[in-house]
Amino acid sequence: MQSHTHDLTFTGGEVQKRFLTWSEGEADREWACLQAIEAHAPGIAPRPLRRETVGGHPVVVMSRLPGDALGGAPLTPAQTASLGQTLRRLHGIPLDRVMASGIGERRLGPSTLRPALRGWLRAPEDLSACHDPALVRAGIDAAAAWLSSSDALPAPEIVSLGIADLNPANILWDGRTCRLVDFEDGGLTDPAYDLADHVEHIAGRLTGVFDAGTLLAAVGISDEGKDRFHAYRPLWAAFWLAMLLPGNGGFSRNPSGSTEAQARHLLGLLGQ
Repeated sequence: MQSHTHDLTFTGGEVQKRFLTWSEGEADREWACLQAIEAHAPGIAPRPLRRETVGGHPVVVMSRLPGDALGGAPLTPAQTASLGQTLRRLHGIPLDRVMASGIGERRLGPSTLRPALRGWLRAPEDLSACHDPALVRAGIDAAAAWLSSSDALPAPEIVSLGIADLNPANILWDGRTCRLVDFEDGGLTDPAYDLADHVEHIAGRLTGVFDAGTLLAAVGISDEGKDRFHAYRPLWAAFWLAMLLPGNGGFSRNPSGSTEAQARHLLGLLGQ
């Protein structure tokens, strides 16, 4: 099995995750996150077994977890409750222990995503491949204006370890428990920021996998965290609009009309 960043080999009770490059530090993040989880919240993610180098590529070997990947349908109440408990355990790992493991801010974290999006959405785009270029352009312009506003986003509270990429395919359900895989982008984060990322992930949002209100309740996020969650949602909606523009991989991988639907969704979050 291969993705754009790694390939997976399943052997008995082990999974060998071979990364295609060293350049983004994915293997280091994965290994450090799994070690921290195994030490302080065991059972919610694979056990880190060993690191290898195969054919010049970094490899993380981990235990194989039971269960099937979620996605394609809304979570059941039992799945939402279990996912909330799993995320609470992840977020509850003591911050000093995470930092002592040498783990830095998650990829596309609170300090880096906003400036990156400004650049991605400022570049001129040929939108002729879109069904409704005017709608997509309106979404781009609204996102760019919002990102430029000095009060667009609250200051994050970097207090926990996060998985970053909660594509529903990274949640394994064995009938009783949700466990998490794929920590190559994980790191220090604000739980509200990661929850906004999770809810806005295109793989879950288009099929209604996550219900924002029930997931927030299951995680037990504070009222202040809920405010930050709602403030961060347009940021991640803008990210997915950028990923769905012509020329990017998301444009060809997702159903026709997804770019327009994303622009409409973002405009709705911005009240436009």
